[in-house]
Amino acid sequence: MITAAKRLDHILLEMASRLDRISEEKSTHRPAPGKWSKKEELGHLIDSAANNHQRFVRMQIENNLSLQQYKQDEWVKLQRYHSLAWREIVKLWQVYNTHLLHIMKHIDESKLENTGTFPEYGTKTLQFLLDDYVDHLEEHLKSILA
Repeated sequence: MITAAKRLDHILLEMASRLDRISEEKSTHRPAPGKWSKKEELGHLIDSAANNHQRFVRMQIENNLSLQQYKQDEWVKLQRYHSLAWREIVKLWQVYNTHLLHIMKHIDESKLENTGTFPEYGTKTLQFLLDDYVDHLEEHLKSILA
């Protein structure tokens, strides 16, 4: 199994109960003006899952893709995660990442060197994107749980 999949599997097992323990009140708190609440930060991780979902699939189908930039602040703002119930956001995050784990577990390893060019990253391999996705997830989950 691809290392990123193992890491994501571990995160999903560990995080579900920890995220469930965050209260609705704590999930709405903004640490500073202009900063995301826990709801918005977890919503950002859902948006990241959505953007990377299509990248993970498309990069297995084609090589040397040109992909759009992910405008994270606009995605979070337009989806108004702050107005949703914390439990709904947690559930969606968990289900979406369970699906991404399924995709990761079934990637043909010969496709890991396929590339995509991103305005924000330059040219990267599918392997890089898988690892970067999990690194990014871990970084934000630490912030949410702090």
